[in-house]
Amino acid sequence: MATEGQRVVLITGCSSGIGLAIAVMLARDEMKRYYVIATMRDLKRKDKLVEAAGDAYGKTLSLLTLDVCSDESVKQCVDSVKDRHIDILINNAGVGLVGPVEALSLADMKKVFETNFFGVVRMIKEVMPDMKRRRSGHIMVISSVLGLHGVAFNDVYSASKFATEGLCEGLAIQLLQFNIKVSMIEPGPVNTEFELKLMTEVSKKEFAGADPETLHHFRTCYLPTQVNLFKGLGQTPEDIAKVTKKVIESPWPPFRNLTNPLYTPIVALKYADETRSLSVHTFYHMLYNLGGVMHVSVRIMKFLSFGWLRRRAISPT
Repeated sequence: MATEGQRVVLITGCSSGIGLAIAVMLARDEMKRYYVIATMRDLKRKDKLVEAAGDAYGKTLSLLTLDVCSDESVKQCVDSVKDRHIDILINNAGVGLVGPVEALSLADMKKVFETNFFGVVRMIKEVMPDMKRRRSGHIMVISSVLGLHGVAFNDVYSASKFATEGLCEGLAIQLLQFNIKVSMIEPGPVNTEFELKLMTEVSKKEFAGADPETLHHFRTCYLPTQVNLFKGLGQTPEDIAKVTKKVIESPWPPFRNLTNPLYTPIVALKYADETRSLSVHTFYHMLYNLGGVMHVSVRIMKFLSFGWLRRRAISPT
């Protein structure tokens, strides 16, 4: 149970990856400013989190079952929190989907939106009214740079993140009058079990329904480029946790927070052209015509990332 002065933080999707890293970092805060409620669908998967939390488990970290795809589960979870008092809600739970869109089932697409978009909606709908009554709170979403810029063969995942970004941008305006802050955390590639499992599954799929030309580009252009991107530019879950903590501790937390400074030019390229055609054609040539150059560019950016960019403090502003 939280002590006086501690901020109660509820985080979704904490069994591994980014959610686990954020939960551990906040729970092990030296000044013990946070009481973390880490949630996951199946508490049988808690061992890795409990081990990483160490002596913080049971003191500044507790666990609850939560399935963001279930209205009942969301309500039961929030109702079990003392006085339903949640100072900071961190929406992290998410699923991915990669491949030629014509080869993906509508059922799989709906699953992505059910978790990535409607899961966030459920959590906000359940927590926001209490925050409004207290006129205090911070709603955060672990989004993605793909919520700002679409990427080939990530169409559905990107769409779910675009939808979430739009939802939260509208809410951010409304909630200012209630002193409730809204912040998006927008990573690029992150080396997690989530990504490893997804890419392993994708590499084995046949993608029936995709034409041979599209499938050829997917296997020979997209997949190798993704592997290089994750090896060269991938951050760790702890990197994302550090940015998240800085945003929490900021007196005026920004709405959008890119975690990887190497992706800032990519986003800037899109918004520099009001037609957005420049970024579309640039990414087309990078993926389909300049595969070799793309691989070399990633190696160069990897070198830089271990040089002066790594020495810079990552600033959420």
